[in-house]
Amino acid sequence: MSLIRPEWDAPSTVSALMSTRAWPHSREQMFDGTGASPRWLHLVHGAAVKRWSHDDDTAVRPRADAAWTDEIGLACTVTAADCLPVLFSTSDGRAVAAAHAGWRGLAAGVLENTVAALRAGTGCDAADLVAWLGRCIGPDAFEVGADVLKALAVNPGAPDPARFKLRIRSDGSPAWLANLPLLARDRLASVGVAQISGGSWCTVQDASRFFSFRRDGAAERMVAAVWRRN
Repeated sequence: MSLIRPEWDAPSTVSALMSTRAWPHSREQMFDGTGASPRWLHLVHGAAVKRWSHDDDTAVRPRADAAWTDEIGLACTVTAADCLPVLFSTSDGRAVAAAHAGWRGLAAGVLENTVAALRAGTGCDAADLVAWLGRCIGPDAFEVGADVLKALAVNPGAPDPARFKLRIRSDGSPAWLANLPLLARDRLASVGVAQISGGSWCTVQDASRFFSFRRDGAAERMVAAVWRRN
């Protein structure tokens, strides 16, 4: 399986894909035959959201970690290895978005900002949004330190074990296994998004299908994309 099609409740006028390490071609070729024109971001682990238009210069990659559009045929894309790609659609299909959400992006508010941009741009309610969580590092592999918990406004002395499972390193220092998809669900729920699917895979543990920077130290990335079509 070289391309994954999300199982979510987006309308039939919305298409979405995520690549795997089995995809043998270039990123652009993913979109051959789809009628979609991909738009790319320069990801910086921040919270800025870009609105894509057919008038944009395709040679420019804005420094942002999320993008949305209400124009047909423009694919909002993000790349990721262990970070979490999140795809969005309004329930009526009039706008779509893609966000790149590692722990830094979550701490910065990238998902909240993406929801806010969709609401401001379309007038929809958060309850009208559908979200899909793509492949990312799983809760049995994502070891973090106290600095990550603090960045996410979590007290290292009393974290929720469902989100941060304590483990003791060989040197006796504490570490935690973080549940990135659950943390993303929390962020989405906090701003009223209730229709959320996906997020049950691990890029680190499934080496046959997914790239992982933490596992391999490589720069390879998967692509997640969503677009409106006629």
